[in-house]
Order: sequence, then C-alpha cells, then structure tokens
Amino acid sequence: MYEGFSMAGKNALITGGTRGIGLAIAKGFLQSGANVTVASRKQENVDAAVSELGNPDQVLGVAAHVGKEEHRDRLIAAAEDRFGGIDVLVNNAGTNPFYGNIADSEKWAWDKTLDLNLTVPYVLSIALGNKMMANGGGSILNIASVAGLRASTNQGIYSVTKCALVMLTKVLARDMGHGGVRANAILPGLIKTELSRALWEDEDTLARVVKSAAAGRIGHIDELIGAAVFLSSEAGSYTSGAVIQVDGGMVI
Repeated sequence: MYEGFSMAGKNALITGGTRGIGLAIAKGFLQSGANVTVASRKQENVDAAVSELGNPDQVLGVAAHVGKEEHRDRLIAAAEDRFGGIDVLVNNAGTNPFYGNIADSEKWAWDKTLDLNLTVPYVLSIALGNKMMANGGGSILNIASVAGLRASTNQGIYSVTKCALVMLTKVLARDMGHGGVRANAILPGLIKTELSRALWEDEDTLARVVKSAAAGRIGHIDELIGAAVFLSSEAGSYTSGAVIQVDGGMVI
C-alpha cells in the first residue's frame, strides 16, 4: 500500500461519528492506523459505536451535544487527555429538521439547522485549527452535500447551510494554510443514511436521483471512506480548499 495513506500516529476527532457517514469514516481512519474519538449526543449510541469499532486502545467515545459550548470543551479535553493533540477534525454532525418548501418553514428550523450545520463547524475549526497551527499543522474535513451546489427541492435551509459550509472550508484553507492546516470538503450525493431517510424512502425522489446520477444508483456510506482518508492523510498533503463530490455523478 502507498504509505501516504497511512494515518498511524494521527489523532482524529469526528463529530456525529457514531452512525452513518461519521461511523464509516471512523472505521476507515482506524484501518489506516489513526486514533479516533467519536462523539454524538446519546450515550447509548456512543457505546454501540465504540463496541462496533472495537480496538479499545485506539478508540474513544464521548457523549456530547456539540451545539453546546460546555459539551464541546469537554469533548476536546477528553480527546486530548486520551490521545494528545488533535491532528484531524471531521465536522460531520448535521441536521435537516425541516423537509418542505422554504416558504412554509419557521425560524426555529432555520436557527437549528444553521447552528449545527455551520456554526458548530466554524467554532470547532477555529478552536482546533489554532491548536493545529501551534503544533505544526493538521487537517480539517467538512462533510457538506451536493445540496450546497444547487437549490435542492424541499431542502432549502439545508442547502443554504451546506453551501455556506463549502465557503467556510475555502476560507479556512486560505487563512490557516500558512500554519500548515489544510481544510477540505466532501460533498456526498444521496447516501443511504438515517439523515437522508426522507429522501430515499420517497419513491419519486429516489427515482429522480437514480435517473440523474451517472452511476444509476444512490450511494453507500463506505464509499465516502476513500476520499476522507485521502484528504486527512499525507496522501493529500498538497490538497487544500478542495471540494470533492462523492455523488455518483449527480451534479456534473
């Protein structure tokens, strides 16, 4: 195997890391040799993820609501206490509480979606990015969405936050690059996860996506791993500010 994909000695923190895309990335990082801290709100989800990941010497699970400052502080402290400085941050936690025409939405949906999908990645990236620069560098990986490239039907607020997350990624890459920190984004297409259930369970939406995708199908969570490892390892050492679509050719 090309040694650049090795993440041995790297310490990664993954928000929303106990299921779906986050858990798949955690598995990929572990297989590449990294120490991994996964976080989500519910202790039972954390326990299940840690059990599934195995390898207790390289895995830490923390129950934390990353939308709350005190929980974020506790999460970072726990990860650093266990493994040392964090080299890789994966901002994967996200939400889409309102599915429908944006004209019918209410401000609570805007506030909640904006907070978790954009404000939390910003706050964590600033906090850990500054520490990475002080330690010689690191990698920030934001999980955005192809919904951020176009106004997606019934996902208006979600689309806005993911579009903004792409720009946050580019700004972080430019402003932290001098300190050795790279920032990149993965834009999944329709991946079969719990968060996207409303889409792939809707027969019309599923048929439309399958028809529009060059691959002729929706994606699986494991198909995000390769891009995540590349962007977070030395294999991607000259890649920063990149926006990589993993969408089966949905948006070309």
